[in-house]
Amino acid sequence: MIGIDLIKISRMNRLIKRFGDKTLLKFLCNDEINLIKNYKTASGFWAAKEACSKALGIGIGAECGFHDITIYKTDKGAPMIKLSQKIVKNFNIKDISLSITHDGEYAIAVVAIELSTANKV
Repeated sequence: MIGIDLIKISRMNRLIKRFGDKTLLKFLCNDEINLIKNYKTASGFWAAKEACSKALGIGIGAECGFHDITIYKTDKGAPMIKLSQKIVKNFNIKDISLSITHDGEYAIAVVAIELSTANKV
């Protein structure tokens, strides 16, 4: 299952300028906020969480909230993604991969999810 999301970086910049940390707290935990360098990074994290929810086929909502998805980085700075145990169990997830890129006015993220063999047809 694959999900992709695109966000205009200036949108995130406006939200942060207007609402400050409340914007970040809506979709990020404290550990994720500590990784945010600027509004461009925040945009990539937003896109990653939206892409993940799309890969699950449900979007952000009652079944999967922003805080069910956590972004972290490897020692070399590569973005990684982790799901809450509730999501892993409910969707029988075996593995998950994330890629984030920024170009010009946009941040884009792609998430690929591999289900356990129990869910394959």
